Amino acid sequence: MRYSRVHVESLGYTLPAKVVTTEAIEQRLAPVYQRLRLPEGRLELMTGIAERRFYAPGTRPSTISIQSARRAIEASGIDPSHFGALVHGSVCRDFLEPATACRVHHELGLPDSCVIYDVSNACLGLLNGILQVANMIELGQIRAGVVVGTESGRNLVEGTIEQLNTNTSLTRSDIKLAVASLTIGSASAAIVLADAELTSTGNRLVGGAVHCRTEQHQLCQSDGHAELMQTDSEKLMHEGVATGRATFESFESETGFSPASIDRTFCHQVGVAHRKLLFDQLGLDTALDYATLEVLGNTGSAALPITMARGLEERPAAPGDRIAMLGIGSGINCVMLGCQWQTTKVAGGLEEA
Repeated sequence: MRYSRVHVESLGYTLPAKVVTTEAIEQRLAPVYQRLRLPEGRLELMTGIAERRFYAPGTRPSTISIQSARRAIEASGIDPSHFGALVHGSVCRDFLEPATACRVHHELGLPDSCVIYDVSNACLGLLNGILQVANMIELGQIRAGVVVGTESGRNLVEGTIEQLNTNTSLTRSDIKLAVASLTIGSASAAIVLADAELTSTGNRLVGGAVHCRTEQHQLCQSDGHAELMQTDSEKLMHEGVATGRATFESFESETGFSPASIDRTFCHQVGVAHRKLLFDQLGLDTALDYATLEVLGNTGSAALPITMARGLEERPAAPGDRIAMLGIGSGINCVMLGCQWQTTKVAGGLEEA
């Protein structure tokens, strides 16, 4: 995939105010730890995650997505009348129907002619949304669009803690399959894309590549209800990195980027071991990367864009920098995008009451 008219105009994000430490989670897991004689501190040691954040109980994803999208749109400086698409890309959504995008679109006051819908693809929903909006802009169908999503991990983590403590039939092997669930956090991010005539940043989306290995779809599964999310974390890591390596080969061809020419990287946030293995396999320098997993945990589809937003906010890219967005999600699917950066526009903050 190659683009000539598409620009990443701005990013917005909204973080929960509530911080929950890994230590606090392990204290709540004392019953199962004692029963199975598990040492405290192993969760942070295994993942590198010290804390994550949760929105207030009962918070709708759309409520937070409205805040993130509004921040991104205002930061872009583009008149809302120019927006032709809104994609809500998180796993979490308000209802099965209507699309969560409907409420977000209504509250933002975007044109009635907008293409609006939800797209869900594990940790890649927002990146898939970027591709879809980029394609519409490249084809000249729309001039600007916004992709937004909000992941709320509270219910999954709370439910996992309850089941681990109350189901006395669970073994150490069962606990291992539940570790990934305990790394989940909450976050929201939005990305505005614009055509060549509307852009004021010049941050061109050069292109990207996708690759899938769906024979590995069983490695991470959740029905979203009573059952524990089952994740073979170790095998998922190795198979995911192998998928990433295959994707990166196409990514280099499509974008002209190489490990030596990439200036900044932002990748999906899973754990310290995953990142190290991925960068070793791709020949990338971790010094070019910015991570949020230590303080946000795994925030699903919001992880990569909010990491990119906070990374660029903390240290804006230099004009001409080549930025690589490296996304890997269960299934297994992979999306990698390359941008030629010029000017950073980021707006973020804590959830508004």
